[in-house]
Amino acid sequence: MENPDSKPECIRLLQPFDIDQLIVLKTAANWNQLPSDWERLLMLQPDGCFGLFAGGRLAATATALTYRRDLAWIGMVLTLPEFRGRGYASRLMARCLQFLEASGVTEAKLDATSLGIEIYRRAGFTDECPVERWERPPAPFDGARAPQDCAGQWPPELDWEAFGADRSALLGSLQRSGSVMSCESGYAMSRDGSNAAYLGPCVARDTATARTLLASLLVPLAGRPVYWDLFPSNIGAVAIAREFGFEPVRQLTRMSRLLAPERPRMRPEHNLVFCLAGFELG
Repeated sequence: MENPDSKPECIRLLQPFDIDQLIVLKTAANWNQLPSDWERLLMLQPDGCFGLFAGGRLAATATALTYRRDLAWIGMVLTLPEFRGRGYASRLMARCLQFLEASGVTEAKLDATSLGIEIYRRAGFTDECPVERWERPPAPFDGARAPQDCAGQWPPELDWEAFGADRSALLGSLQRSGSVMSCESGYAMSRDGSNAAYLGPCVARDTATARTLLASLLVPLAGRPVYWDLFPSNIGAVAIAREFGFEPVRQLTRMSRLLAPERPRMRPEHNLVFCLAGFELG
C-alpha cells in the first residue's frame, strides 16, 4: 500500500508517532506546549486533530476539540515558516469545519492571533472579544497556601455556567498533569510549559476566592516565569494579575462561528472566568 505521506501534499489525522514533528512545529512558533499537551489533544479528540504533510514533512496543523455537541474549540493552527503563504491554514480550517459540521456541533470558537485573524474571518468567524496573555517573571512571592486545598475536584456546575459547555473530560486531563486548588465557590489549576508555567483555568464566584486559589498555586512557581491568559473585561482578574506582578504581553481576538443556526448559542459568563484554560482549549 502506498504511504500517503510520500505524496507531495496530503492532510491526515495526526497520530502519537507524529509528536516529534509536532514539537518542531510549535517550537518554530515559540509556543508553550509540551509533548503532553499534544498527547492530551490526541487522546481527547483523535478524530479532530489534522496535519498537512508536504514532501513527507509535517508542514501545518489544526485541531478541533469538541465539548459534546454544544461547542468546539479550534486551536494549534500552526504552519512552519518555510511553508507559509501556501494556503495550508485555510485548507486545515476547512477540514476542521467539515469535521465539526458532520459531528453536529452547534458552535465553533477560537482565539486568533493577528497572523491568523483574516484567515478565520474568511472562514466565517466573527470577532467576539479580546483575550490577553499576561506574564510574571521569576520573582519572590509571599502568598500562602489556601487551607481549602482539595487535590481532587472542581465544582462542575460552576464551570459549565462559566464556560457554557461541559468540559469535564478536559479538566480531568489537566488535573492529572498539573496542580488543582478548589473549594465550593471556585477552582484553579496550573501546569508546566516549555517556556513558562501556565496558570489556568480558574473559575470562581468572586474575586476574593480567585485571589486565594491563585495565590496558593503561585507559591511553588515563584522561581519560574508564569503565563496567565484572561479576559481584560474581567476587572477582578486584571486587578489580581497586576497585584501578583503580571504584565500584559500579547492580545488575541476570541472569534466564533455558528454551525447549527437552529440551535441556541452557548452563553458563557466571562465574569466568572479568571484564567483561561489555554488559547487552544478555551
